[in-house]
Amino acid sequence: MDVTTRQGTFRGTPTAGGWAFLGIPYAEAPVGAARFDAPRPPRRHDGLVDATTFGPTVSTPPQRSAVMDELLPDPRRPGDDSLNLNIWTPGVTGSAPVLVFIHGGGFATGAGSTTAFDGTAFARDGVVAVTINYRLAVEGFALLPDAPANRGLLDMIAALEWVRDEIARFGGDPSRVTISGESAGGMAVCVLLAVPRARGLFRRAIAQSGTAHHVHTVEHAEVVAAELAAELGVEPTAAAIARVPVDVLHKATNLVITRLTSGQDPLSADFRRLVFQPVVEGDLLPVHPYSAAVAGDVADVDLLIGVNADEYGLFVAPTGLADGMSEEVLAATTARVVGPGVDAAAMVERYRTRMPEATHAELFVALQSDWFCVAPTDRLVEALRDAGRTAHVYEFAWRPATYDGRLGACHTLEIPFVFDTLADPWGIALRGTDAPQELADEMHAAWVAFVRDGDPGWPAYGADRLVRRLDLASETVTDPLAPSREAWAGIDL
Repeated sequence: MDVTTRQGTFRGTPTAGGWAFLGIPYAEAPVGAARFDAPRPPRRHDGLVDATTFGPTVSTPPQRSAVMDELLPDPRRPGDDSLNLNIWTPGVTGSAPVLVFIHGGGFATGAGSTTAFDGTAFARDGVVAVTINYRLAVEGFALLPDAPANRGLLDMIAALEWVRDEIARFGGDPSRVTISGESAGGMAVCVLLAVPRARGLFRRAIAQSGTAHHVHTVEHAEVVAAELAAELGVEPTAAAIARVPVDVLHKATNLVITRLTSGQDPLSADFRRLVFQPVVEGDLLPVHPYSAAVAGDVADVDLLIGVNADEYGLFVAPTGLADGMSEEVLAATTARVVGPGVDAAAMVERYRTRMPEATHAELFVALQSDWFCVAPTDRLVEALRDAGRTAHVYEFAWRPATYDGRLGACHTLEIPFVFDTLADPWGIALRGTDAPQELADEMHAAWVAFVRDGDPGWPAYGADRLVRRLDLASETVTDPLAPSREAWAGIDL
């Protein structure tokens, strides 16, 4: 199957759900002068280009955790044209709703070609699925005086503009685009809601385990750039950093991330979340996304948003942190996340009262999960509701038997349920080989229904705070996020 776009003709490959077109550039290769520039339109090509295999991945630092690299490996495919996207379509002659998925990875790692993000099942069920790459870490999000800010966000917008202009040729309806993402991808979705330039590029949005609190002030972003430059021994400019060998830059990037998130460096108090993330700056992102939501100044689109019940379990059971968790470590980590002026001991006791039989590790997971994801998600949906916006909310609660049952419904666990890719090896050591297909059937169908109609099959979040708990026996429950809301009331997130 061949499809001709404005930049040239691409040949796809048949799949069980229709057709796949892989590795299509949506912007010029981010190399040379384009490396730290805003994305440029893709170059035209002559002849037929094979689009039957994934394209190059963007240059990223290696994952800092060997455990995570084994459990959730990032694909690494060399090449220059890394600003590319992948399309799975039921057929090129239709006008199907479109899902554009933004991968996670802390804005520092990840790729749209991760095998668990295969869109075949969406195409099978009448949705055109698109996954994208975007610039990450220093290239994507370092604030540098001689380069545009938020280059990674600009890449996402460029991909959405490409979808608007070209997706009809692949059987998609550009007026029915849903942006979606998990972890940093979900954070990006929430940020894009507040980006004026992105208005009109999507009709619906899905945020999985990501919310609107993951942005830097200019001051914080300047500290990151200064720390990186000092580590490299260069000026904090794009021109200087561009002269640094890539492997040296990656090593320095990971050292800076580790130092600023360690809790040991004096600067750590200002970097409780992510070191590289979007910056509230200029015309692109003029207002903090959460503040924009409170004011009702966000895209008026349907929203599906949710959390996993035990988000931080991913970083505890598999890493061995659970075995070394003590009262002292729990107290120290809690003091760091609650920030100065908050009684950390009282916060720990609040959780211990709620979970009297919990181990130190279980208290740590509950507390960190609420701080990092659950409480910010709750605040966002409350703000949107109060501003008259509609959101459907879920809680993924299925807990596998892996790691002696200590993993919980952890971060990333829901992804293959959404994509109906439980057979894929990515993350299988987390969920095990017997993950329930019936839950994948239910969740995938809910996502398809939302992309198609804006209704996943349960009531919107309102005064009664109804949330869909997704498990072997899913149910709609009233206000399951209340304990997190109460625990973190009045605390700056």
